[in-house]
Amino acid sequence: MDELKNKKILIVDDEKELLQMTETALRNEGFFNIYTAENCREALEIIKNQSIALILLDVMLPDGDGFSLFQQIRKISQTPAIFLTAKGEAEDKIHGLGLGADDYIVKPFLMKELTLRITAVLRRAYQIRQQETEFYLGEKHISFETASVTSQGKEKSFTAKEFILLKKLYENKNRIVTNDALCMTAWGDVYYGYENTLMVHIRRLREKIEENPSAPNYLTTVKGLGYKLVIKDE
Repeated sequence: MDELKNKKILIVDDEKELLQMTETALRNEGFFNIYTAENCREALEIIKNQSIALILLDVMLPDGDGFSLFQQIRKISQTPAIFLTAKGEAEDKIHGLGLGADDYIVKPFLMKELTLRITAVLRRAYQIRQQETEFYLGEKHISFETASVTSQGKEKSFTAKEFILLKKLYENKNRIVTNDALCMTAWGDVYYGYENTLMVHIRRLREKIEENPSAPNYLTTVKGLGYKLVIKDE
């Protein structure tokens, strides 16, 4: 946990009072590498010059919006992000998460809830991604080191796109990963129009990791949103 609290966190918000309250709350919880920005320009400058581990990003900013800023950040960094916003409409949440954000918190929020969510995102991003290199789906053994799945002594390799998608799903196991987030992970900023291609890759993934690809137990569809990798022992 101490290692996580050493991570650099950037708070981007034009509400000075909330900015100060959030920074104080994080410092009280033991996070001491805190950076702040009140607009898009300042945020990008910090991200270019510091190894930021997590961004708390307001949607409404004086020189742009958080969604556009997040897309700019994604061109230079894969830093995890949590949107902080007064907008609570479902479409805003879906849009933010669809862009690849890790969480979305609606103002006003409890500072304790915020610090718990920050800790959860940091744990997923910097412990699971670094330490876990293999897992099981039933009798099938998946290895990230060899990008393969082994069952009954037979090994099958994942294609590059299958591997990228599976890692994204595993990093968010038991949570919905939207179609947009998966497409952006696999195809970057030009992901629009790849929804049908995504379905093809998902089908091929199921053929490798499911006992019955037509009735999947692990890689499930969440209608209208995306997919979820279900790890049943958690």
